[in-house]
Amino acid sequence: MSDRVMKSYRFREERETDWKQLEQIIQRAESRGVGGLSDQDMEQLPGLYRQAVSSLSVARSISLDQNVVAYLETLCARAYFFVYGTRSRMSERIAQFFARDWAAAVSAAKGPTLLAFLCLFGGALLAFFLTLNDNEWYWTFHGGWDSRNPNATYDELRATLYETDRNIVDMLGAFAAQLFSHNSGIAIFAFALGFAFGIPTAVLLIYNGVYLGSFYAVFWQKGLAYELTGWLFIHGVTELFAVILAGAAGFMIGGAVAFPGRKPRMQSMREAGEKAAMVIIGAVVMLFLAALLEGFGRQLINSDTVRYTIAGSSLVLWLSYFYLPRRRTGDRRD
Repeated sequence: MSDRVMKSYRFREERETDWKQLEQIIQRAESRGVGGLSDQDMEQLPGLYRQAVSSLSVARSISLDQNVVAYLETLCARAYFFVYGTRSRMSERIAQFFARDWAAAVSAAKGPTLLAFLCLFGGALLAFFLTLNDNEWYWTFHGGWDSRNPNATYDELRATLYETDRNIVDMLGAFAAQLFSHNSGIAIFAFALGFAFGIPTAVLLIYNGVYLGSFYAVFWQKGLAYELTGWLFIHGVTELFAVILAGAAGFMIGGAVAFPGRKPRMQSMREAGEKAAMVIIGAVVMLFLAALLEGFGRQLINSDTVRYTIAGSSLVLWLSYFYLPRRRTGDRRD
């Protein structure tokens, strides 16, 4: 038997008992949770983990059997979670998401967010001026099903902005659910299309902007821009902000694919995906709130002043939440 093989055999024989003991503790923790460990297990776990890490270092340096190295790598990774990993309840994770993680992800994505904003409102401005110059453009961007078109009168258009039939209240819950399903589908679609270098995401944002801009032009021509703005933005601030963030998440993925830098493309995409996932999850929450505002608030509130107040307050709220600096958890003042 060669000296190298003898060293390998003795190395494993001397330490394998501790490895097995650590593995048993980890198995109990994985099956029954940390609460299932005894006081003795908790006392032994850190020491056994450090011994396993030391054994892994030695095993790599003296080129032992690769099966032993792989076993120790897996064992150390499992043990690391229980020694140093954070273990929090679902409620704590949700609280952390809203208190820090979501806002931090959005704040770090200012470039993609600005790009999504330009795509959406750039398309809206283009369609707005095209429709003002020639109403035929409206029919290019819209089908013939909507009565709110250039052929409608001032009174007909104004009547669509102020709800007077209170019987509609019974249908508002279903209406809000339908709006949420539709808008969240668009947002997720914009995010999912980001893998194709972000190009389909940009097209989708521009298309939605074109639809909005041409619609706005119809009311502008009839002198109803002020009324329409309040009607739209009571929910539109939250909804459009969410769509922009969904587009930004798509651009984050597309940017990682197109410009991975020195990292492998899949690694770059995976890292960007972790941050983008934070953004899109929060955007869906925003769309849920927007659906409630659109399904209930917009239909039941007929005061322009109240509509503008809600719209302005929601804009200040979201901008402050995402972009105002905040202290990190654990920071202390001197």
